[in-house]
Amino acid sequence: MTRTAQAPGPAASPASLSRRTQIAIAALAVGGFGIGATEFTIMGLLDPMVRDLGITIPEGGHVISAYALGVVIGAPTLAALGSRLPRKTLALGLLTWFTLANASSFWAADYSWLLVTRFLSGLPHGAYFGVAAVIAGSLVPVTRRGWAMSMVLMGLSVANVIGVPLITWLGQTAGWRTMFLAVAVIGMAALLAVTLTVPHEPAPEGASMRGELRGLKHPQLWLALGIGTVGFGGFFAVYSYISPTLLTVTGIPEATLPFAVGVYGVGMVVGNWFAGILADKSVMGTIFGACIGIMALEAGFALLSPWAVPAFILIFLIGASGSFLVAPLQKRLVDVAPDAPSLAASLNHSALNMANSLGAFLGGAVIAAGFGLQAPAWVGVGLAFLGLLLALVSHALDRRSIARSH
Repeated sequence: MTRTAQAPGPAASPASLSRRTQIAIAALAVGGFGIGATEFTIMGLLDPMVRDLGITIPEGGHVISAYALGVVIGAPTLAALGSRLPRKTLALGLLTWFTLANASSFWAADYSWLLVTRFLSGLPHGAYFGVAAVIAGSLVPVTRRGWAMSMVLMGLSVANVIGVPLITWLGQTAGWRTMFLAVAVIGMAALLAVTLTVPHEPAPEGASMRGELRGLKHPQLWLALGIGTVGFGGFFAVYSYISPTLLTVTGIPEATLPFAVGVYGVGMVVGNWFAGILADKSVMGTIFGACIGIMALEAGFALLSPWAVPAFILIFLIGASGSFLVAPLQKRLVDVAPDAPSLAASLNHSALNMANSLGAFLGGAVIAAGFGLQAPAWVGVGLAFLGLLLALVSHALDRRSIARSH
C-alpha cells in the first residue's frame, strides 16, 4: 500500500495541530476505548463468569484466549482484504462488526457459545487499530506520527481507567453479561464520531492485497512482531489473572476490584502518553526500557503481592510498563514496512493478542500445575526477557545495516 509522504519539518506539538485534526484523532480513539473495554473488562469479571458458567479459572482463561485468537487471525486477514477500500470506510465497517459481535455475546447461552462470540468479537480488533493508526498518522506531520498513533492507542488505555472499572462495577451489580451491552453502546458512539469527524480520502493509489502482503518480506517486521508477542506476553501473564490473585493472595474485598483495575488503567495511560513522545525520539530505546521494566516489576509483584500497598503500587507500574511497549512497536512496524503500513500496524495487534493468548495460557498452565497464583508473574519475567533478547538482535541488525551502507 502506498501513502502520500509528508515532508519532514519542525516537530508539531499537539496544541499546534488544528482543532479538527485533534477531534478526528479523538474520534478514532473512541473506537479504541470500546475495544479496550471489551478486551480487559472480562478479566475483572472472571470470577462471576466462571461461577455462572460452572467452569474452572483456567477454562475462563480460554475465553480470554478466544478473543485474542480472533485478533491474531482477523488483523492481517481483514487489513489485507480491505486494502482497496478507503481507510475511513474500512474503519467504519470494522466498528460495525465489533459492535454487533459484542451485542451477540450478551445472548451466549453457554461456555461454547461464548467462546465463539468472543472469537468473532476479536476479529476486527487489530485491523481497526491498524487502519486507525495509519489514518491518524496521515493527519499530522511526519515528526508527530508516533504521538498520533499513541493517541489512538490512548483510547485503549483510558478504557482501563474509566470504562473497565465502571463496566466491571456494572457487571458485578447487574450481571457479568451486561458488559457486552455496554460495549455495544460504546461501539455505536464510535461509529457516529468517526462518521462525523474523520475526513474521507479515496483508497490509496495502487493499493492491493498483493502489495500489502509484499510487506511481509521484511525480516525486521518479524522481529518486531516477536518482541511484541513474548514481551507483552509477560504483561498478560499477570493481568489475565489479576482478579483471583488480588482476591486470594492479596486478600482484598471483591468490591475493591474495580479500583484495582482502575489503578492498572491509570498506569497504562501514563505509560502510553510518554511512550508516544519517546517513540518519536528513540523507538528501540523505548522498547528496551519497556522490556526491562516489565521484567523488574513483575518479579517484584511475584514477591510482594501478598501485601496490598506494594501490590497496588506495582499494578500501576506494570500497567505503565506494558503500555510503554505498544506505541513504539506500532511505529517500528510502520517504519520497517513502509510499503504496507496498514497491514504492518494491524499485525502489531496480532502480536499483542498472541501475547494475550500466550500469557493467559502459560499463566493458567502454571496455576493448573499447582504452582499458585503468584507463579504467572515469574512466567511474565521470562517472557519479557525473551522480548529483550529479540530487541537486542533487531538493534544489532540495524547497526550492521547502517555500517554496510557506509
